[in-house]
Amino acid sequence: MSEPSSQLPGLQDARLSLEGRVATLTLDRHDVRNALTGTALVDDIVMAAEWVNQCDDVSVLVITGEGSAFSAGGNVKDMASRGGDFAGDVAEVAARYRRGIQRIPLALQSVEVPVIAAVNGPAIGAGFDLANMADIRIASSKAKFGETFLNLGIIPGDGGAWFMQRLIGYQRAFELTLSGRVIDAEEAKGYGIVLEVTEPDALMARVGELAARIAAQPPRATRLTKRLMKMGSRMELKDFLDVCAVFQGMCHNEPEHLEAVNAMLEKMAK
Repeated sequence: MSEPSSQLPGLQDARLSLEGRVATLTLDRHDVRNALTGTALVDDIVMAAEWVNQCDDVSVLVITGEGSAFSAGGNVKDMASRGGDFAGDVAEVAARYRRGIQRIPLALQSVEVPVIAAVNGPAIGAGFDLANMADIRIASSKAKFGETFLNLGIIPGDGGAWFMQRLIGYQRAFELTLSGRVIDAEEAKGYGIVLEVTEPDALMARVGELAARIAAQPPRATRLTKRLMKMGSRMELKDFLDVCAVFQGMCHNEPEHLEAVNAMLEKMAK
C-alpha cells in the first residue's frame, strides 16, 4: 500500500469529504439532476476512485447525490440534439464512450475499499448503473430505479448489463432492461438491488452507521477481503484458495492483526 495521502483532490462538479476513515463523494450537479454526461462528473468520479486507492486513511467510500436525484444518467437534451457526448458518426460516439462514461465502471470496479451507494432519489439509466457498481446500496423511500435505455432506443453503453445480472441474476436483469420500467425502492429491495430502504431524512445517518462499522475493521485486511470477494466470482476454487492462503499469510504478519487479537483477548478477560 502507498504512503498515506489524505489531501483531497480538487473536483469540479462533485464534493469529496473525509471523516473517520469514511470518504463521501456527493454528485453536485442537481441543476441537471446529476447527469453523468454533459458535466464533469465522469472525471470527478474517476479522480475520487483513484484517490481512495492511494489514501490509506480511507476504509469506505460513500457515493450520493445532491438535490432530489441520485443521478439521471445521460443528458437527454444532448441526445435529442446529437450534441455533446452523443455527436458524430459511429466511430466518434464509440470513442467518446470509451474515453468518457465507460471510465466510471472501470474505476469503480478497481476501488480497493467497500463502496456504499446512498441512493437519495431517482437513479435512472446510467445513474442506476452507477448505483449497481457499488458493493452495497441503501435507498431513500423517494428513490426510483430504471434501466431505461431501450425506452430511448439505445443500449446500456456504460456496462449496466454486465453489473445488473451479476447482482440479481440474468432473468430479472433481462426483464428490467428489456421492459425499461421504473421501480420504486421497495420493489428494488425485493429484487436484492437495495439492501435497505429508509425514510429520506434518515438515509445518510443509516449509511454513516454502516460505513462507520465497516471502517472500524482493520484497514489492510478490509481491502484484502474486498479483493477476495471480487475475485471469488471469476476464479476456480483451487486457485482461489491459493490466493486466500497468501492473503492470510499477509494478514498474520500485519501489526493490525495482533492489535485486534489482543483487543479480543482483553474483552474476553473482562
